[in-house]
Amino acid sequence: MDTHLVVGAGPVGTAVAHRLLADGHHVRVVTRSGSGPEQAERVSSDAADGARLAELADGAVAIYNCVNPTYSRWEQDWPPVAAALLGAAESSGAVLATVGNLYGYGRVDAPMTEQTPLAATGHKGRVRNAMWRDALAAHEAGRIRTFEVRGSDYLGGNSMLSYVVTPALRKGRRAFVPADLDVPHTWTCTEDVAALLVTGVYDERAWGRAWHVPSNDPLSIRALTAIAAEQLGVTPKLSSMPYAVLWAAGLVNPMAKELRETQHQFRRPFVLDSTAARETFGLVPTPMDEAIRIDLAAGAPTGVKA
Repeated sequence: MDTHLVVGAGPVGTAVAHRLLADGHHVRVVTRSGSGPEQAERVSSDAADGARLAELADGAVAIYNCVNPTYSRWEQDWPPVAAALLGAAESSGAVLATVGNLYGYGRVDAPMTEQTPLAATGHKGRVRNAMWRDALAAHEAGRIRTFEVRGSDYLGGNSMLSYVVTPALRKGRRAFVPADLDVPHTWTCTEDVAALLVTGVYDERAWGRAWHVPSNDPLSIRALTAIAAEQLGVTPKLSSMPYAVLWAAGLVNPMAKELRETQHQFRRPFVLDSTAARETFGLVPTPMDEAIRIDLAAGAPTGVKA
């Protein structure tokens, strides 16, 4: 039985913890609130506290960076957390497995591979790129062992579907989505993010590079919603929110303001190529119907069966 340190207990951190627990490992979950799966050792701590994180990582085989700072505070909150994680990985010798995203690529005109240039112009993408460069430099210098996994927009909680679409569907209302409803878009199941993270920790071939999470063929938001509506037993009602409306909302709403930066992901084709991870590790994505079912369960109101 190995000890694993999971930092963050959102949808991905929780999925990682459950997967490790099912395999019989000792899992230490760190959050500010002390939350996490009941079977895990739950610790309340600030992820930016380098000394405490190093103490908690002592004896662990891996550290999982599943942190999710407030969307509008990435420039302030990510650097100290990233530094604390690097320090803990170096002092403990644990593999640092980081959950990345696709913001770092910026606007794209073709399916994204791991070789797509990190050409982000937005501040959130630049923050993530700086984190990866620092981690990779430490790896190449022999100070740590690390890798990063990158998925597209999630299914499994904290998703466009669970935040914007299904709350309206459950109430029989029309969902207004800040996106083109018919462009192809890749969706990544949080369970598949967890699978790649855990696999990579135990496979040296994963270390020292980024990997795209195995994901299903792209699906438009309209098609995604149709499947979700069928599972809920409701009629889908969907309209596209014009960009001008989102931009105006950003004048008073910090979250809406941050969404401006990533609108290219939802107004144009946004397709992820995950061939490398599939062929290297033999991983396959969760079937789309099941991924949507997981998302509906994660987003269901208390007491409501998805």
